[in-house]
Amino acid sequence: MTPLYDRLDIYLAASAFLLAAGIFGLLRRRTLIGMLISGELIFSAASLNFMAFNRFTVEDPAVGQICVLFIMGLAAAEVSIALSIIIAVYRNYRSVTTKELSELNG
Repeated sequence: MTPLYDRLDIYLAASAFLLAAGIFGLLRRRTLIGMLISGELIFSAASLNFMAFNRFTVEDPAVGQICVLFIMGLAAAEVSIALSIIIAVYRNYRSVTTKELSELNG
């Protein structure tokens, strides 16, 4: 019998759970910070998928690791831009709830 950490389906199940939690958080959270954290959960699910398929199906281990590094860079850029937008919104509205931001005009 193979150990649990040596099976692809365990990693895919964990990744599906992270993805479901991220989507649920995006739909249910009312604050921008909660939505940002939920987006990071979705990025984590994608990274876990890349690394799992990299370990079990690809001969060259650098392929999945490079994809995960790009995802980490994209997540860092997303966080920096989103936090600057959240700070700007908070300065104008004194709140970060999405319900009060529906009157934003471009």
